[in-house]
Amino acid sequence: MKATGPDAVVVGSGPNGLAAALTMARAGLAVEVFEGASTPGGGCRTQEITLPGFHHDICSAVHPLAAASPFFTSTDLASRGVRLLTPQVAFANPIDGGRAGAVAGSVQDTAAGLGADTGAYRHLLGPLVRDADSILPALLAPLRTVPAHPVAVARFGLQALLPASRLGRRFTTEEAKALLAGVSAHSFLPLDTPGSGGFGLLLTLIAHSVGWPFVEGGSARLIDAMVGELTSLGGQVITGQWIKSLADLPPARATLLDITPRQFIALAGDAMPPRYARALAGFRYGPGICKVDWALSGPVPWTAPACRQAGTLHLGGTFAEIARAEAEVTAGKHPESPFCIVAQPGIVDPSRAPAGKQTLWGYCHVPSGSTVDMTGRIEAQIERFAPGFRDLILARSTRTAADVEEHNPNYVGGDIAAGLGTLRQTVFRPAVRWSPYRTALKGVYLCSSSTSPGGGVHGMCGMWAARAALADLGAA
Repeated sequence: MKATGPDAVVVGSGPNGLAAALTMARAGLAVEVFEGASTPGGGCRTQEITLPGFHHDICSAVHPLAAASPFFTSTDLASRGVRLLTPQVAFANPIDGGRAGAVAGSVQDTAAGLGADTGAYRHLLGPLVRDADSILPALLAPLRTVPAHPVAVARFGLQALLPASRLGRRFTTEEAKALLAGVSAHSFLPLDTPGSGGFGLLLTLIAHSVGWPFVEGGSARLIDAMVGELTSLGGQVITGQWIKSLADLPPARATLLDITPRQFIALAGDAMPPRYARALAGFRYGPGICKVDWALSGPVPWTAPACRQAGTLHLGGTFAEIARAEAEVTAGKHPESPFCIVAQPGIVDPSRAPAGKQTLWGYCHVPSGSTVDMTGRIEAQIERFAPGFRDLILARSTRTAADVEEHNPNYVGGDIAAGLGTLRQTVFRPAVRWSPYRTALKGVYLCSSSTSPGGGVHGMCGMWAARAALADLGAA
């Protein structure tokens, strides 16, 4: 009998590529996934990159969006050995003097730790968390989809459009203002930019609803589970094979690309209609990151008690200090006191390091394509809020923004979000088209974080792209 080829091919085995592959395979299609690296995972890999026995997440480490994602919540991860471990404190933002704002537990519990801002915090977050089940599915869908609960979504949207600097005026304490600044800076946008506050509200809403968990053993276990299910459905992942042209792929009824517009233009070559190519060429990428992983001899000695229980730390000081650092990055500068995001998985997952020891993960924002090693400045910010930190360092591994892109071409210039989250690129991502997934090439779909709903480990870009492909194939 003559062998038949795949019904669908996927380029890229990050969470979105695998979510697309699984969605197609669950519909009964034969699927092949092509990955250039030697192991699958994209931004979800875990390796020993400092010392033996220290397991470091290479890019993504904390997974609030995976915990909230309809794709992952409808996937039986537990049966494949995946456990999400949720810290008591989702995130904390220390300021000088041993103080910190921290999101822990309910809105009421968090608000109680913010002194004079107790009422303001409850008023801002309470209604949003109450309607979380209505809001989150809409925000993880293409934004041009009519929400099932328009009033709740509109209530969130009106506030999410505001700059973080505007939302910050609701608070009077430095702790509450800094807490908002740190979580909003995940946007990679200056904090006076419209929409920057929306990132902070969304991530805080998720923290109160499902937490900011780690994957026990490392982020790679999430990928292992996805690959395991895909294999059980007859699909396969082919690693170590870089695709340089669409012509390199076997014939298939649908081609799904977990790549950014820049790579797509290169892969399509002359087959790309000029007008569509120009639209994709205008897609904007954000700042990069300089990332450091540490092997430590013990826990980080944070001065503020809440930080010792926090899975994620936002380091930069007050709202004004964080805003200044982020503005400098946007202006093409390398801040002397950068805003840093730090994760300490060992507080809930002792398997990451030998007994009594810890791993630490952290990065700061830098201009796109930067080759500057920011290790010293990042460590200075940690030492600022945890005196004695440097004495714990056994080994470290650093990647500049240029290194980050070399390791994963989807991270253009070191942009781990695969595209700037401006208001325009939130609604029209990656180009002004009704469907963000269908391209100008018949049967070819984009499914990366450069499409809606954007960056993060949630798999929704892949799921929605695959559903578009299935609808076009008449298999939905």
